[in-house]
Amino acid sequence: MSVSADTRSKTTIVAIDGPAASGKSTVSREVARVLGWTYVDSGSFYRGITWKALHAGVDARDAAAVQTLLARSRWAFPLRDRSVVFTVDGEEPGDALRGPEVREAVSDVAALPDVRAFVNAQLRAMRRYAPLVMEGRDIGTVVFPDADFKFYLDASPEERARRRARDLAAQEGAVDVAQVLASLERRDGKDSTRREAPLRPASDARIIDSTAMGVDEVVALIVAVVRSGGDAI
Repeated sequence: MSVSADTRSKTTIVAIDGPAASGKSTVSREVARVLGWTYVDSGSFYRGITWKALHAGVDARDAAAVQTLLARSRWAFPLRDRSVVFTVDGEEPGDALRGPEVREAVSDVAALPDVRAFVNAQLRAMRRYAPLVMEGRDIGTVVFPDADFKFYLDASPEERARRRARDLAAQEGAVDVAQVLASLERRDGKDSTRREAPLRPASDARIIDSTAMGVDEVVALIVAVVRSGGDAI
């Protein structure tokens, strides 16, 4: 969708979707910084629910139990340094959101209809912090199908596995790239075949294959498109 510089306003939304380890978080955060807009990581909301379920001893695949947990939990979504963060019952999960237990269970939680309805409602309420750069898997298709700018960031499975392995090695020590690739492929399978909002590009999204691109290149491309009102190639 082309939006002229004159008509862009505080309601502008940039949706950046894509599979796990495609670079969405790094790119989206940097795009938001360059534009001076608010950054929203929708995946962190799903990881937060997963963390809360695991913390409470709730089976992440038990829809009724997770829904009960959601209903009993108190969530807050403040803005900090132009990024939306959250607390659950007064706690901020922090680095635990990126732990292996959460990584392996989050796809099961994200597939639950009640969870998606809850998260989508919270994400849409983020309009109050617009203009936004929001990353996820269904931002341009479900959450904000009317987003001003839509991008789908992808890379080859092998490249995504190398990137994820590099990040994990920095956090947790040496990892096996083959195991990381297998984990990503399982995640891709769950995300792309789930009944609720399967992972796919929006029909009007610009698809960016970042396999051979650096973060700065991807950021520059997206920022150029946004600043041109959608006219940049």
